[in-house]
Amino acid sequence: MKTRLAIRLVTCVGWLLAASAMADAPPLAGDIIADLERLQRQLQQGEHDGVRERALAQASRFEGGNAADRWASSLYRQLAAGADAGAGRSEAAADHLRQARGTQAAPLRQRDRWLREEARLRLAAGQTEEAVSLWLDWHERHDGSVDDRWRLARALAELERWEDAASWVERALADDPDPEERRQALAATVFQRAGRGAEALARLEASLSEQAAPQVWRRAAALAQGLGDVRRAAAIWEAGWHAGALAGEEDLRQRVELHLAAGTPARAGEHLAVALADQTLPDNLDNRRLLARAWEEARERERALAAWREVAERSDAGSDWRRLGLLAHAWGQGEVAQDAMLQAQARGVEVDERWLSSR
Repeated sequence: MKTRLAIRLVTCVGWLLAASAMADAPPLAGDIIADLERLQRQLQQGEHDGVRERALAQASRFEGGNAADRWASSLYRQLAAGADAGAGRSEAAADHLRQARGTQAAPLRQRDRWLREEARLRLAAGQTEEAVSLWLDWHERHDGSVDDRWRLARALAELERWEDAASWVERALADDPDPEERRQALAATVFQRAGRGAEALARLEASLSEQAAPQVWRRAAALAQGLGDVRRAAAIWEAGWHAGALAGEEDLRQRVELHLAAGTPARAGEHLAVALADQTLPDNLDNRRLLARAWEEARERERALAAWREVAERSDAGSDWRRLGLLAHAWGQGEVAQDAMLQAQARGVEVDERWLSSR
């Protein structure tokens, strides 16, 4: 980061020297131009401390003079900024640029260049709030690049200014509708925190692929579920499972739970039955109870009654026998219902005697 900032600042100095004869910039004396060029070469060779010391001394020397002197002073301060940036001293570099752009003798467009670079340096120094303020000032006069908009959106997000960040994400997406995964994730986070869940989900779904990390798939499904679209959540989870991003016991159980919540219990039962058969999920009481629930909600009568009997026999709980009895009665299985109620009564569950009448 510090190398890129230093190179950018050095390049700007080169541009300034070539433009020193422009009508809106005071003309510089030949010896000053030669000195600036020499310092620039030294800076490109990595002589940070020496350039910084000489540049600051020259900046102080010329800052109280005429317009040309003050213009030269600001250029020396830019060189000092390049030296400090190259040495990793971002805050000091930013301070030099702040002083340079305060020079009214400098052309407005150059002061705006320094404003933009100072914003980058403030961000690198961890001064996010000040960086945002500078960028917003700069954007009042310039459209900026897509990268500028994304950078400002990210900085606003760091400050938890979610609505402002969402506005800049929208501007970035206007020219970058299919951004890289990192920016898709930023857009999703910003939209979600700004209360724009549907747009957040759209961004997340756009980033889903076989290469997407498992947490991206999980987040997309969770967001869809949070928006009340459980079928969409189940579809996302199913796609993530087939893509190989979701796997293992916890993800499989969530796959089943989502199908139950989405109103597709038969799919839940099928997935769970296979998982129990091949021991992908442990054949324990909790999973057997989930299987019974899935077949019951799917109205797979024979499977549901068999599954609830398996649960009741394993748990030996009167409440499970009673549930089997009620379900069997509802589905016209009187004999099964009566046997189940007898088992429930034997285990201490209070049962209406009408359930126990002779078959």
